[in-house]
Amino acid sequence: MSLERAVTAFAGFMILLSVALTYWAHPGFVWLTVFVGANLFQQSFTGFCPAASFMRKVFGLKTEAELARL
Repeated sequence: MSLERAVTAFAGFMILLSVALTYWAHPGFVWLTVFVGANLFQQSFTGFCPAASFMRKVFGLKTEAELARL
């Protein structure tokens, strides 16, 4: 799995989780959805994603460009 796909999957999971927690646990979990959305928005402009940095270091994931060179 490429780094880009892993980040997209993680963001989607976090949004679904936060919506479920907002519905079943506490309305304050809506702020997790806001945080994930804001992070995706800033990443589209800056190219920096903390989750991508973490996944690259911990799981050793490579970008699609790096995988294409192999």
